[in-house]
Amino acid sequence: MFSNVLIVCHANICRSPAAEVIFKSLHPRISCKPVSYHSAGVRAFEGMGMDAVMKNLLVERGLPVAPHRSRRLNISMVREADLILVAARNQIGQVEALDRTARGKVFTLGNWEEIDVVDPHGKSESSYRASLILIERLAAGWIERIC
Repeated sequence: MFSNVLIVCHANICRSPAAEVIFKSLHPRISCKPVSYHSAGVRAFEGMGMDAVMKNLLVERGLPVAPHRSRRLNISMVREADLILVAARNQIGQVEALDRTARGKVFTLGNWEEIDVVDPHGKSESSYRASLILIERLAAGWIERIC
């Protein structure tokens, strides 16, 4: 059904790269055709590393964290994606404003629970943990639909 999934947040240094790692780790556990997972940010500065707190929490969970460099969302990314998952509802409009052909393929990570993933960047470690736990749960719900 989907072969190219793009995960989007604000700066592509915290929520979306964490979600990308989680989707990639969950995918092999399900008998499913190959799917590429990527991430970007609607307001990202190119080339920034992953937020250190989020990266440490992913490593703490034993997840394979590859080197990350932030990418700013662009039209070609939007057009190449079969499914675009955003961290927060307001980002749906930002993606669709970039390219109107995105309509119908942009959803929130929390679509099935009608919830946004709050940006923990710069907040307490407990905020990061809460966001990561939520991303894990939401990704697990999406992975069944992607496959």
